[in-house]
Amino acid sequence: MRERERSRIFLPSQGRRTVTKIAHIPNHVAIIMDGNGRWARQRKLPRLAGHRAGTENIRHVIECFAEYGVKYLTLFAFSTENWSRPQREVRGLLRILEEVIDQETINLHQKGAKLRHIGRLDRLSPGLQRAVQHAIELTKDNTGITLCLAFDYGGRTEIVNALKRILCEGILPEKIDEALLNSHLYTADLPDPDLIIRTGGEMRLSNFLLWQAAYSEYYSTPTFWPDFNREEIEKALVAYGQRERRFGRLHRQAKGAED
Repeated sequence: MRERERSRIFLPSQGRRTVTKIAHIPNHVAIIMDGNGRWARQRKLPRLAGHRAGTENIRHVIECFAEYGVKYLTLFAFSTENWSRPQREVRGLLRILEEVIDQETINLHQKGAKLRHIGRLDRLSPGLQRAVQHAIELTKDNTGITLCLAFDYGGRTEIVNALKRILCEGILPEKIDEALLNSHLYTADLPDPDLIIRTGGEMRLSNFLLWQAAYSEYYSTPTFWPDFNREEIEKALVAYGQRERRFGRLHRQAKGAED
C-alpha cells in the first residue's frame, strides 16, 4: 500500500471488526486513565506492573475509538502533580513512556495516526524530549485519528502559562477574550472534548482540561484502566449517545439546533 493511501486509515492488524451502532459518536474523547496502581494491588504486583499493563492497553483503545470514527483522542498519562510521587515510580513511568514511544511511533504512523503532546516538555530528559518531538514530526501529515498525549500536563498551569504569553505579547486587557486565551493554550488548534471518560471509579477532573471541559459530557466507570476494553468503550459511547447536549440552552432550543 502506498504511503499516501496508508495515511488515511487506522485499522487493527486483524482487520476491521463489526462495531455496535451508536446514535451519536463524539468527535473528541478525552480519558483520565486511572486505576493502574489498584489493578496491580489486587493482583499483588508492584505498582509499575500496573502502569505497564495500562500502557499496553493504549494501542487497543486507540484502535477501538478509531473504528468508531472518533477523530481526536486525548489520554491523560502524567500530571504536573505526579512528580510528587515516589521517585522510583516516577523514574519507572518515564522509562515506560520512552519505551512505548520507541515501540509504537512507527506502528501508529503506519496506521495513519497523528501524534500530539500537550503539556510541558522541558522537565523531561533530552532523550525523551527528542523521542516525543520525532513522533510528532513523523506523523504530522497523517489524516487518521489524532492522538494527544497529555504528559506533564496540568490545567491550571496551562491557563497560567497562556496568560503569561499574552502579557509578554503586550496585549491590552480590553483585547483579551475567550478566543484569545483559547489560542494560547496547548490545545489551541484542537476541538474541545465532547466526552471525558474517567476509569477507576473516581468522580473528579484532577486538573485535566479545565478550560476545554466547560461543556463536555462526563462518564465514570469503576473499571480500572488496564481492563478498559472494547465492551467498556461501547458502554461509554452508548451512554454519550443518549445524552442531550444543550450548551446552556433550553431543551427546545437544543432540539431545534439539532433538527
